[in-house]
Amino acid sequence: MGLHLDGDLLRTFVAVAESGNFTHAAARVGRTQSAISMQIKRLEDSVGEALFARGARGVSLTAKGGQLLANARRIVALLDETAALLDSNALDGHVRIGIPEEYGQSIIARALYAFSKRHPNVEITVSFGKSADNLARVKTRELDIAVFFEWQDFSEGEILMTDPTVWVTSEQHFPHEQTPLPIALYGGSGWCRDFALKSLENRGIDYRIAYASDTSGGLKLAVTSGLAVAPISRSNIPAGCRELTAADGFGDIDTSHVVLHRNPSARGAAVAGMAEAIREAFAALSFGQIALVA
Repeated sequence: MGLHLDGDLLRTFVAVAESGNFTHAAARVGRTQSAISMQIKRLEDSVGEALFARGARGVSLTAKGGQLLANARRIVALLDETAALLDSNALDGHVRIGIPEEYGQSIIARALYAFSKRHPNVEITVSFGKSADNLARVKTRELDIAVFFEWQDFSEGEILMTDPTVWVTSEQHFPHEQTPLPIALYGGSGWCRDFALKSLENRGIDYRIAYASDTSGGLKLAVTSGLAVAPISRSNIPAGCRELTAADGFGDIDTSHVVLHRNPSARGAAVAGMAEAIREAFAALSFGQIALVA
């Protein structure tokens, strides 16, 4: 038989890992300190290795504990969301979402339709923002749910899909055949400097900046009009355009993960339901991409 991980033990493990202290974890989950110690011992016995290193000031994760933490958080969050969904019929309340503009149609439209059919009384606020802004706002509790791109310094959020950024050209106007290459970029973006431009420089491609925009819609406009090529996530390539591949002398710009973070204080059933609707919408998009490639 394979390893069996009990959800209740994982919840206690996450509480200890996040508090760094058995006493604080006991208060958080409503158990005694001795009960917490026993649960952690049971989990460590199941895993076969120590998950925490004990010290005078509390506990810290071992290497094995660090490996477990991200998945344990996701499992506990999913258990909470499932319980909330099963414990309610029509929900009410308010949900605040931050998501990149790229997924306005492909994800939010699908998620809002599915969610509103089940829970028409919930008030929903959607903010289209840059990844750094969405992450900052969920940390300051201005958002209940944040979806954003991660291309380095990966957090412990829930990975919804991998959606690399690629160079995209018009199938009608062929701006990629011009020299120097006309490109469209996000204005004032460190990512453009560190990833998009570097990907061209590493391949020895001479370029000129022909267009700048603060939104992905602006970049799509530059490509579809034939003005320039632009860095666009693979799932968002507009109609009439195509990815510039290795055969064209290009390649992936990054290997972005699309990540979901939830405000830890936003534990209502409405937030849980919306997170599940977003998760389902990304799963449908990912499946569509796989089917298209196949």
